Amino acid sequence: MLRYLVRRHALPPSMQLRLVFFSAGTSVSSSGVAASPDPLFMVEYLVNTCGFSADNASKVSKSLPRIKSTENPDVVLGFLRSQGFDGANLRKVISLRPRLLGCHVEKNLAPKFQFFRDMGLSESDVIDVVLLHPAIIDLNFQNTLLPRLKVWESLFGSKEILLNNLRRHGWFMTTNIENVNPESLRALVDRAEGIGIPQGSGMFLWILDVLHGVSREKFEAQVKLMNSFDFSNSDFVAAIKKYPWFLWLSTETLQRKMEFLVKDVGITPSNIAKQPVFLALSLEKRLIPRFHVLEILKSEGLWTSQDTLRTIFLSPGPKFMQKYVLPYKDKLPKLFEVL
Repeated sequence: MLRYLVRRHALPPSMQLRLVFFSAGTSVSSSGVAASPDPLFMVEYLVNTCGFSADNASKVSKSLPRIKSTENPDVVLGFLRSQGFDGANLRKVISLRPRLLGCHVEKNLAPKFQFFRDMGLSESDVIDVVLLHPAIIDLNFQNTLLPRLKVWESLFGSKEILLNNLRRHGWFMTTNIENVNPESLRALVDRAEGIGIPQGSGMFLWILDVLHGVSREKFEAQVKLMNSFDFSNSDFVAAIKKYPWFLWLSTETLQRKMEFLVKDVGITPSNIAKQPVFLALSLEKRLIPRFHVLEILKSEGLWTSQDTLRTIFLSPGPKFMQKYVLPYKDKLPKLFEVL
């Protein structure tokens, strides 16, 4: 045991010795013998049974329910391994939901796993779903999980589309959609389809989420505003399909950004429709300062890059500074003044 811990460089020597002496007095194998109150009990258990590093095991153990025996954790781990979890996936699901080790397998876990298999998900699919939706572990099977899945299946229009989204997305199962008025949900679906986003589209979930926070009145006001910048209806729909979150902007903010991008920068409406993520960037902190840097470099004859506006606007801050500002810090200190 001591050689094992030293070899992994997992714990400082004093803690290694505590683990050795502790393990000599209390078994933490799969026997289910009552555990010592020593806080290192579950740390050693996670290291030995799941392959955690001692550091990660220590972090996970802090979120564990009060466990006095290895009996239930052993049963949970055995069940997860029987469902295909092993190695990295086993450690990942326990890290995401440490309380899992305190779950009742027959009452809590087994029905959920069996239900997903009955739906048509493969073993690897179920693993992916649980890792994407770890909150499923906490949902009451009869009162929450089943009603929620039924609502989503109705919204998507088929079980196949529901399963595809379960495999791909990691957030929608955490919404309390089963508590939303069915008429409101139907209206959201109709609005999404009216924009041209079919239920089978990968963007369908995101569009529903965005439209839920955008009234019809605000949506129409934004259409009218964008039309005033020669943004055609097809441009508007194209932008929504690529980056629908710009609809959350206030009409005033959207107008200011469009004025800057179209009138100052000179980007055509059709190009904004292709790069709508520009609309999500801060005008004062990102778009205006970086455009001023570009203008200064060009005016001084120092602009030699072939980078696109997308690269300039979307580059992480440190990378932007390293490439466009720091090389000219001595010759053009005013670059720092505009940032």
